[in-house]
Amino acid sequence: MSDETTDLNISLGELAEDEGSGQIDEYEIVASPNDFNTLTINSFIEEGAIKIPPFQRNYVWDRKRASKLIESLIIGLPVPQVFLYEESRNDFLVIDGQQRLLTVFFFAKGRFPRRDKRAALRSLFNTEGGISEEVLEDDEYFENFKLTLPTIAGGTQNKFSGLTYKSLGDHRRQLDLRTIRNIIVKQVAPASDDSSMFEMFNRLNTGGVNLNPQEIRASLYHSKFFDELFELNKAPKWRELLDAVDPDSRMKDMEIILRSLALRGGTGGYAGSMTAFVNRYCKASKSFGTEVIQKTSQEWFWFLYLNAEANAETYKAGSSRFSPLLFESVYCAALSLRDEGVELQSIEPNWVSAIGRHPEFTKWQQEGSTKTENVKNRLAITRTLLLAASKGA
Repeated sequence: MSDETTDLNISLGELAEDEGSGQIDEYEIVASPNDFNTLTINSFIEEGAIKIPPFQRNYVWDRKRASKLIESLIIGLPVPQVFLYEESRNDFLVIDGQQRLLTVFFFAKGRFPRRDKRAALRSLFNTEGGISEEVLEDDEYFENFKLTLPTIAGGTQNKFSGLTYKSLGDHRRQLDLRTIRNIIVKQVAPASDDSSMFEMFNRLNTGGVNLNPQEIRASLYHSKFFDELFELNKAPKWRELLDAVDPDSRMKDMEIILRSLALRGGTGGYAGSMTAFVNRYCKASKSFGTEVIQKTSQEWFWFLYLNAEANAETYKAGSSRFSPLLFESVYCAALSLRDEGVELQSIEPNWVSAIGRHPEFTKWQQEGSTKTENVKNRLAITRTLLLAASKGA
């Protein structure tokens, strides 16, 4: 996947609008500062204790920037701290600092990832939990990692330039024992959610780009269910409906899927915040077994099958952008009717367009679209309209 942000043509306002995640007077958080040396960090990454979660952001540093970090560590300059989320005992997810940690790891291995293979390497981290020695030695994926540093005053070559981890000599031990400050965080109370982590990491800035809610979810709630979501997001018909060949680098497409799946599960716990509602669903999804995951996948592809005649214009409802509100409403309506024994044979594009333009639908998607009343009424009218359209076919 490209390092550049995909311009996914959807109505961003529909995803962004929210009434907040709920007021909490006080959090109780355990935040433990640690100073792991680089040997320990590399060992943790290799053993899978430190995981690089699927932010959908590849390793992006070039050799010059990576070399400057290594030089800073060798000569004893401080580097920015890292944030880790303690998923369980001795099991950490990197929330902020993956570029730094991976740079240290790659240098110790003596290998630097080729730019055109970084998406594939990200996939290996997601599915295999790391990168095997076999892949590290594969010249198709990696090249040798020699430090590339600018000349110093007077045109003198930097004495570390051109060196590898193995050729550092006495400086190798200095690097091995250098520490990187990391903050390990875990929420104690409220015990019912991880909302403090969501709020905390939503305010972090990584490489000049704030993590959006969906990128944070992919980190905090990564599971077998999330692995399956990545596959659902690749479905050709789904990509066609979005009018985007490749998955979005900021995961806006994944957020649409998650909203749809969460609402399909019922709005009984919905309380005016789509962000909090989807977060609770994601947290619950960590315990989903194989049967639930397979059922969710089957429903998703069944719905896409019903949309065989749909195209990139279908879920725009006359506007210039894909409408997440219309899509999630039709998705939930179709599955609700199926649960009740109404087996739809198809969902015609003109039905979708008619729903999107219907006064009773548009009434509930205006300002405050995530308010409880608006969400529930929007789903209800869509079910009614879809049922009527299917009977009139």
